[in-house]
Amino acid sequence: MSHRYQVYVPVDYSHARRWPVILFLHGSGEQGTDGLLQTGVGLGEAIRRHAERWPAVVVFPQAPPAHRWHGKVAHLALATLDKTLQEFTTDADRIYLVGFSAGANGVWNLAYRYPERFAALVAVCGWVAPTADRREAIVPADSGPPYPTVARRIHSLPVWIWHGGADDVVPVEESRRMAQALHARGGQVTYTELPGVGHDSWISAFEALELPAWLLAQRRRAG
Repeated sequence: MSHRYQVYVPVDYSHARRWPVILFLHGSGEQGTDGLLQTGVGLGEAIRRHAERWPAVVVFPQAPPAHRWHGKVAHLALATLDKTLQEFTTDADRIYLVGFSAGANGVWNLAYRYPERFAALVAVCGWVAPTADRREAIVPADSGPPYPTVARRIHSLPVWIWHGGADDVVPVEESRRMAQALHARGGQVTYTELPGVGHDSWISAFEALELPAWLLAQRRRAG
């Protein structure tokens, strides 16, 4: 079975240097099979406006309709990352995981399972705990509260969490609780809550000049 995905390569890319890599996970609205829709919202949109801010190879997998970044679809995202690492000259210590909404839920899920793969995380307007509408669970039901369970696995990773204070799709409490859990574990977490902003907080997040500067400065810790 074939799967379409996109890879953004900076205009000045060359094999003479090792490039950082961003794995970007889209939200529910970009699910599909065309291999293009996921590039039009969030990070792809920001790169089109300010390519100079994002000197990195960026991988844009696409989740099939009615699927989020769990199970086989999560492994599919990692497969697109691994394929990209094979095809381009990249820096193994500067691989980043970024997503918004359902994609931010995917960030928590993949980071929980494979924390050693990433140098830093960005999660925008995402959730951790499953609900009646969003049933995919990151941690086993018998693991206790999901936020500290996830935090125990990823507390050594630098994380920047963004959320709109007026989000009526994914409650802002989801990001608040995850940030609190990371703080409690001594994690390197930055939390930005945008007052009066709804679910589309990714627009402000990916337009922020300081976000790519912070992200691309992070390096994976040895061990």
